[in-house]
Amino acid sequence: MLRNVAVVVLNGFAAFELGVVCEVFGVDRTDDGLPAYDFAVVAGEPGPMRSSAGFTLQTAFGLDRLAEADLVVMSAVSDECLVERSEIAPFPQPLLDALRTTVARGGRVLSVCSGAFVLGAAGLLDGRQCTTHWRHARELARRHPAATVNPAVLYVDEDPVITSAGSAAGIDACLHLVRKEQGTRVANGIARRMVVPPHRDGGQAQYVDRPLAPVSCDTLAEVFGWMERHLGQQVTVSQLAARARMSPRTFARRFVQETGTTPQRWLTGQRILLAQELLEETDETVDLIAERAGFGNATAFRHHFRAWRDTTPHAYRRAFRPQAASLEDGSLEDGGDGRVAAGQLQGVDGQFGERVPVPVASGGEWFPADDLAVSH
Repeated sequence: MLRNVAVVVLNGFAAFELGVVCEVFGVDRTDDGLPAYDFAVVAGEPGPMRSSAGFTLQTAFGLDRLAEADLVVMSAVSDECLVERSEIAPFPQPLLDALRTTVARGGRVLSVCSGAFVLGAAGLLDGRQCTTHWRHARELARRHPAATVNPAVLYVDEDPVITSAGSAAGIDACLHLVRKEQGTRVANGIARRMVVPPHRDGGQAQYVDRPLAPVSCDTLAEVFGWMERHLGQQVTVSQLAARARMSPRTFARRFVQETGTTPQRWLTGQRILLAQELLEETDETVDLIAERAGFGNATAFRHHFRAWRDTTPHAYRRAFRPQAASLEDGSLEDGGDGRVAAGQLQGVDGQFGERVPVPVASGGEWFPADDLAVSH
């Protein structure tokens, strides 16, 4: 359920990160046929709250408002606040108790950027994967060695605890949760009104400061556009590289630099999103959806859908388009354990499988992991 949302602010709160949450959940878009949320900004300590930019915020809601929220969002605090909370005074104990109570009663908590430090102080990151702004990842891992910190992803969904990376990644995490609870149509509708992409591939790795090798063109925008218009067509790295007038190796490297992920994973993600829309908005069979979305056949489609969404196409349609699911004869079921026989996966090119090592922290130790845009 996602109807009642509260965002918590502390002294030293970051204005943009608070604004992100207010924009997703605090705007009435019922005129576009989108759901409205019972939304509140909550003071996490006695106010008024002063932002990192210097202005103050006064809200009528205190921590008791969190008791009725389906989702409690912990907004970000400034770098100075993080230092103070570590060396001078801890985060308010009543707030930490309220966050723990939210999870214990079946609610969700979501942090934006450095808000993850508050969840960590409440003990909600222990034994879980999580993320924060890449600049703070080492410090989060140092303070909370029982957590596994991945600084390369945009957000981590360890339901009921969701953490997002720096600043705008809060939009990605919020839209992910909307998509998960209310479907692609609602998430896309909110994104369209906000003039942001409904889903971003890649991760923070693409934003970390590092030297980039010189490239032979300014952008891959034309190739991205072509790929989005031809999701149903099977393509290889070599064919895409030819469109970009690059060698396959240069194209694959440049693609990762621009998106933070590989061509195959990017394509698969876009195809999953298209398939979700078709499952929600049409009565087409799974075979036709598999063909239109570029998976080649129903078996490959079920395999990828389960891997990315942790459910079957039929179960997804039943949740978001029950009238269509009730008419089906079970052809959308996963057919068992969801395994795919050799040779049934379509559109997989050996060069697409290139992996990019990213640092992950666990208990203060750093080790490589596969490149993932989103961790579930």
